[in-house]
Amino acid sequence: MQKLQLKIHEERRLRAGHMWAYSNEIDTTATPIKGMAPGSLCRLEDYRGKPLGIATVNPHVLLAVRVLSGQGDAEIDVDFFERRLRQALALRAKLFPSPHYRLVFGESDGLPGLVMDRFGDVLVAQVTTAGMELLKPLLIEALQRLLAPKGILFRNDTAMRQTEGLAGEDEVIGEVPGWVRVDESGVAFDAPLKGGQKTGWFYDQRANRDRLAPYAKGARVLDVFSYVGGWALRSAKFGATHVTCIDSSQPALDAAQRSASLNGISLDTIKSDAMDALKSLRAEGRQFDLVIVDPPALIKRKKDEEAGMAHYGALNRAAMHLLAADGVLVSCSCSHHLSEEQLQRILLRESRQAGRRLQILERGEQGPDHPVHPAIPETRYLKAFYCRVTTG
Repeated sequence: MQKLQLKIHEERRLRAGHMWAYSNEIDTTATPIKGMAPGSLCRLEDYRGKPLGIATVNPHVLLAVRVLSGQGDAEIDVDFFERRLRQALALRAKLFPSPHYRLVFGESDGLPGLVMDRFGDVLVAQVTTAGMELLKPLLIEALQRLLAPKGILFRNDTAMRQTEGLAGEDEVIGEVPGWVRVDESGVAFDAPLKGGQKTGWFYDQRANRDRLAPYAKGARVLDVFSYVGGWALRSAKFGATHVTCIDSSQPALDAAQRSASLNGISLDTIKSDAMDALKSLRAEGRQFDLVIVDPPALIKRKKDEEAGMAHYGALNRAAMHLLAADGVLVSCSCSHHLSEEQLQRILLRESRQAGRRLQILERGEQGPDHPVHPAIPETRYLKAFYCRVTTG
């Protein structure tokens, strides 16, 4: 196994528990990185030669090193993967009554470059690093040992795979259906696996959707960026009088209608860009008692921060204009580059510009099947504010 040595003092973050090293932190004079094969294993050392752990390396990207184990003599084999997966499984088994959850959340579960959702006997994974791609045969064998899934779908259409130099075609092992049934607190959803977004379903918002009950009862509800209607259908089951979904994807809206039929729910849909739809609804004089704004990540890179914050502001201001005199706004962000404090400031600013008074009632974040690694701020990404928006 090749060695990689860090420059002096560059080990401090890893000593504190972080799992990444950047290419500009490597002492390339002592240990050249350019000749190493993307995805290969290395023994990571500090500038004195003391071990920091076993990691994968990709010399062609800035985030070049991802630590798998803090033990310098660790064996990265099937047993290693089975131990990591067993630990991840033990947590989820305590948290949820059925096998429907995020099974692996990357670095937080000690498996950088891997996220995996479980839908009963079907698993959907995203492998996003060259290192995890090379180790995938070990991962698959460990999954077969531990869970014996009926099928595994590797969704390979992420931008990160392109950055890492990996292929973008999906891979199916075993039998993977086009749709899977998900039960969320008594509401049935059909989630599209092969044609849906990411892994097909967003488990991270489950706990936040559970909070809707007191706000949705008797309310007219608008679900913006609805995808397959998770917020809308939960609102309907909580007693909403009318629910409307906005999404730019017709297949997503069709999936929402499919799940609405499963539950005997009447659902209106609007296929449109979110901002265009919000402006049109205002022009029509429409009003809602509860509006949920749950966009995809609008700030994917630090350099996009200014434009992304402006976009969050415009969306939330437009949503506030559609709220009745004493309405509730649920505003979410999954951009880890946008802090909770920044989102709160945006909401305050936009409420002032809209001539409304804002009260923050509750805060939410990602569910416990998406645990936060205390040394890696990027693993805490989801924010949700439940706001009362009043006039006067």
